[in-house]
Amino acid sequence: MPFTPLHMGPGMLVKALLQGSFSLTLFGWTQILMDLQPLLAIITGEGQLHGFSHTYLGASLIALIAALTGKHLAEWGLRLMRLPHLPSSSIITWPVVFFSAFVGSYSHVVLDSIMHSDMSPWFPFSDAHFLLGWTSIEALHQFCLYSGLIGATLFYLIQWWQAKRHARHH
Repeated sequence: MPFTPLHMGPGMLVKALLQGSFSLTLFGWTQILMDLQPLLAIITGEGQLHGFSHTYLGASLIALIAALTGKHLAEWGLRLMRLPHLPSSSIITWPVVFFSAFVGSYSHVVLDSIMHSDMSPWFPFSDAHFLLGWTSIEALHQFCLYSGLIGATLFYLIQWWQAKRHARHH
């Protein structure tokens, strides 16, 4: 699923369930970094489409890069949006940053492992590709889409409920 918003669906569901303990912005940044290597392969016509970046080892390195480069970018973006309920300093904690980046990179490998035969997710430890064909591509896309819709609905319902509850206590 290179460069599709479908990877964001499961991320939105995780965001809805974990709220402030998960950064959807960091998760999304990680999705972009994960697909830079396939983009380069598409543009140049050289290299494996789902190579090292789509292994758990590569995903671990990308998660570290995403965390270190994405924290300040995400905080800057949130400040630009000027959301009134956000504190002005250190909006996203380092544990949330790293957790979100690793969830993003590992979920990317899992989802792509189901549909792409050119992957070796356990490289260099094994050539096993356990998830390939586990479900149909259509079912995988539906899972991503529906998890995003459910996640967005839950997120906004929880936000609405918390705002209503906060207003009652003040």
